[in-house]
Amino acid sequence: MDVTTPANTPWLIVGLGNPGPEHAGNRHNVGFMVADLLAERVGGRFKRAGKAQAQVVEGRIGPPGPANRRVVLAKPMSFMNLSGGPVNALKDFYKVPVANVVAIHDELDIDYGMLRLKLGGGDNGHNGLKSMTKAFGAEYHRVRFGIGRPPGRMQVADFVLKDFSSSERKELDYFVDRAADAVEALVIEGLERAQSTYNS
Repeated sequence: MDVTTPANTPWLIVGLGNPGPEHAGNRHNVGFMVADLLAERVGGRFKRAGKAQAQVVEGRIGPPGPANRRVVLAKPMSFMNLSGGPVNALKDFYKVPVANVVAIHDELDIDYGMLRLKLGGGDNGHNGLKSMTKAFGAEYHRVRFGIGRPPGRMQVADFVLKDFSSSERKELDYFVDRAADAVEALVIEGLERAQSTYNS
């Protein structure tokens, strides 16, 4: 965490995905899955956020005392390639600096279930990140959840919009739980310590 950012400044933690029950189990929706678990952990339920095209939960994570952090969990209800507008609206409404925004998203170039945490960088062809970067710049945190590459000649678009396979689903809960732990570590302990624990 930037030492110039006061400890009471909120964090905006965004799970990226597509709305609708038909997309709920898709690889592209793993950000929603992690956000849902984080909402459970803070004891909240997602609700529509005023005029913003998103659902939010407000809460706190971390132990009582100076490490406790105010968080706004969000799921944009636009489609993935339009995520930037709703996230930007929430960022401005809650007065969250860009460096306190965390995007949780699927990542093709990492093996299934592996995590990488980073600050800034390119979008690697991910439409949700592309939209966010266009809306407010690239200097936000990312929790990248590996989904691996499509098998054979399957198109990337088809692969990310398919549900996890039956073999992947056996470990999915564990990996989603670990990703939620990584988000909490990032917010409470800072990027470097979280990277040393969770970057695999």
